[in-house]
Amino acid sequence: MNVARSFNNWRKFRQTVAELGRMSSRELQDLGIDRADIRSVARASIAR
Repeated sequence: MNVARSFNNWRKFRQTVAELGRMSSRELQDLGIDRADIRSVARASIAR
């Protein structure tokens, strides 16, 4: 079960990074996210 959870967390992290990376700087700014913070936002998304 732990391996499956780790894989799902990794997949969710990568998906979040990819989705936010495709956004323009303006769109990220509207969300209150700096481009440099994408990875930390993605890490926070798997903690929920």
